[in-house]
Formats: sequence, structure tokens, C-alpha cells
Amino acid sequence: MDETTSTLIDLALAEDIGSGDVTSNYFVPADRKARGLIVAKADGVVAGVEIAEEVFRRVDEDTMVKVLLESGNHVSPRAYVMEVKGKARSLLTAERVALNFLQRLSGVATKTRQFVELTEGTGARILDTRKTTPGWRSLEKGAVVAGGGMNHRMGLYDRAMVKDNHLVAEGGLAALQDAINRLKADHPGVEVELEADRLDQVADFLKLKGVDYILLDNMDNESLGKAVEMRDGKGPLLEASGGVNLTTVADIAKTGVNFISVGAVTHSALALDLSLEFLEISDDE
Repeated sequence: MDETTSTLIDLALAEDIGSGDVTSNYFVPADRKARGLIVAKADGVVAGVEIAEEVFRRVDEDTMVKVLLESGNHVSPRAYVMEVKGKARSLLTAERVALNFLQRLSGVATKTRQFVELTEGTGARILDTRKTTPGWRSLEKGAVVAGGGMNHRMGLYDRAMVKDNHLVAEGGLAALQDAINRLKADHPGVEVELEADRLDQVADFLKLKGVDYILLDNMDNESLGKAVEMRDGKGPLLEASGGVNLTTVADIAKTGVNFISVGAVTHSALALDLSLEFLEISDDE
């Protein structure tokens, strides 16, 4: 678990517990044991299971946690995701924070899987974007992968994405090529992506060296298909972006583009409905 995620869990618990769980501390006997199951109440894909597990353990290291479904698995209503057992107070204190992580990340995975299923057989891969919840980027991008998608760049540091190229390349293609060369020399592992919203830009960018991707921004499907023909299986990979939703994504994928970036998989994902249901526990458990 990375440091950011660990800190985020601590912040979430501190935010919720504050000076103490007064409900559990005053209304639940200290010696009461409990057992519960996290249950799906809707169809979807689970993600963030390991985060929810860590929440329960961080509240009480003696809590028994049994993962029944790993992240990336499909769930139907009444499917069991996780079993927890231990002090009732501990389970109740951890419940909401654990579910908040699990429901949000499962929502992202579920949304991603919907897009992935609509593009199956086309060769196009679904990408996320940087339109993520601040501080949650690694978690949400992990949920995209759990849903069958792929990660675009993690931030401003691991891929150069040159937009509005008419402003950047006032010196023409020569100036753009020079900038690419300097970037590659200074940061050999950083990829370069150029944004094009016209086919003549695509033609120009295909002449450059060191370009890894061309972003086809808000092009109609006919233009996307022509860009694929221009590439002719060689050179930078093509990414379609803009106007992508569950109604349009299948036809976009059929144009032959390599990738389709979808901000909606993170910024518009609805939480998957999950709950923690307590079960009767025998005296010897």
C-alpha cells in the first residue's frame, strides 16, 4: 500500500471517529462479539476490497477479516464480498469508512466494465483520465484496472500531452520536433502525446519522430476512421477523446482507434450499493 493511500485511510478514520464513537462506546457492551458480512445489493464489479480490509484491521488489529471476493470480480445482489468478526464496537466503528472506500471504488470499476463490455472484440482499450477525486487518484485508477480498463498518465510528470498545438508550435513542425527531442533526451522514459482536432494535423504529426500517441479530439467517426487509415498500422497509437458515453463508445471503437479515453469512468461513477449485515454469533465464537 502506498503512503498516500495509507494516509488517506488514517484521515478518513480520524474524520469519522474524531474523539470517539460515542454510539458504540455507550450503547454496545465492551465484551460483545459480532460477525458480519459485506453484501452486494446490486450488480457490479467490486474494487477496493484490500482498502476496506485495511480499515477494519486499522481500527482493531484483532478483527478477523476474510476476503470472499477479490477486486475485479463481478457481483450480483446478495453476493458476499467480505466476512468480518471481532468486537462489535470495532466492527461498528470501522463500518462506514470501510464501505465508503469499497462502494466508491466498486462504482468506478462497475462503470469501467460497462464501457469495456461495449467495446469487446474491437481491439480498442478503455482509458481513464486525470478527472479523479483529489487524493484518490491511485485508488480510482486501480479501480479502473479492476474494471478491465487501462490507466492513462498518472499525472503531469509521466507523459507529455501537448494540447492546442497551434499555440505550442508557432515555429512549425521543426520547433515541435525540437521540443520532442529535448524532452526525450532529458526524460527518456516520458512518452509524448499530441492533440489533433483536424486530419491535416494528424498528417503533420505522423511525420514527426518520437511521438508515441496522437489524441484525436472530438472528431466524428468518419474522421476517426480516416485517421486510422492515415496511420496504416504504423507510427503513433491513436486515442479518441470527447463525446464518449455508453451510447457512442461502441461505434467509436469500431473505427479502429487503439484507445478511447473516458472521463466518466471516474468523475461520473455512482457508488455500488453494498452493506454490512450482522449475523447472530454463538457464545463460543
